[in-house]
Amino acid sequence: MSLLRIIFAVLLPPLGVFLTEGIKPSFWINILLTLLGYIPGIIHAIWIIAKNDANAR
Repeated sequence: MSLLRIIFAVLLPPLGVFLTEGIKPSFWINILLTLLGYIPGIIHAIWIIAKNDANAR
């Protein structure tokens, strides 16, 4: 599942964050970052996914 979320994070960053955390403040922050610049949205999405995976283990 993590690989699929990372692929979604590269293609559509808010979707990767949504699949990881749902609709929380990080989702809205990611939408804002994606609108301001696509690359910051990707970086934030991958960071959220990696942080969540590290906490799950």
